[in-house]
Amino acid sequence: MKQFIIALSAILLSTSAYAQFEISLSGGYAIGSAGMKLGETQTADGTENSYGSYGEGINTQIRGAYYFNEHLGTDLSIGYLYGSDQTVSKVRLTGYEVDAIARARAFGASMSVIYKFNENVYTRLGALVKLGGKTEAVVNQKVTFSEAEAEAFGVPFGSYSETDYVEDFHGQFPLGFVASIGYRHDLNANFSVFAEAEYYGISLKRKDSEITEFNTNVVLADGTVAVSGLYSLDNLPAGVNRVTHYVDYLSSDNTDTSKELAVKVPYSSFGINIGIIYKFKRAASTNK
Repeated sequence: MKQFIIALSAILLSTSAYAQFEISLSGGYAIGSAGMKLGETQTADGTENSYGSYGEGINTQIRGAYYFNEHLGTDLSIGYLYGSDQTVSKVRLTGYEVDAIARARAFGASMSVIYKFNENVYTRLGALVKLGGKTEAVVNQKVTFSEAEAEAFGVPFGSYSETDYVEDFHGQFPLGFVASIGYRHDLNANFSVFAEAEYYGISLKRKDSEITEFNTNVVLADGTVAVSGLYSLDNLPAGVNRVTHYVDYLSSDNTDTSKELAVKVPYSSFGINIGIIYKFKRAASTNK
């Protein structure tokens, strides 16, 4: 036991003697990897799948890294993803048009182990979680009235309803992984710049969604709005739920339209980050 305590003390002393702490700030762009089906494009000629990942987009990160020795360290990162638009539904049929896109607005965190091969080249491997945010769907829908519907609204045939709404989707707590390889270059004793290729592997299981904006207008064929605000967030049309919950099981006799089966959506991505590092003075230097 005494030998173990002595050995452990020696390790801790050598580690603290080297101790190097750094912070960094970076920005970059990621593209979707292992894209899954996110939606469809439909025309009179047929239907085509749309693939992608909500992890595609611009990201920023701030990290704190602690090195135990010349090669091994750990870091904690907090980042924000400003996701690119992904096609969920695009419909071009006679009398019916839909444009629906979705995009991520999410905060995440990761904890990684860092290994430096030398002063310049390093790699990181760790766990990734989503801290908060949403997947935002933005929808525009145009439906041309039949003659009977146009007559009921007192508008000319060729008029249509135009609906715009925003729905926010939230997911359950996910766990993924992050891996990267990078190159850093020292500018001076305190500052370095770096570039790295980074992979995120993560998917989110949907928990619930909420419609946050909703408006339907009656529009004439020439684009003039005949009736403004026919439906709104406080006056949703029949069959439209403001809040939807996603579950793993629905009974065959379920009539609750506010419940739907849960699905997983991809956030995996492959990106490039460029940033700057600030190195604090080593503990060893203060003891000289």
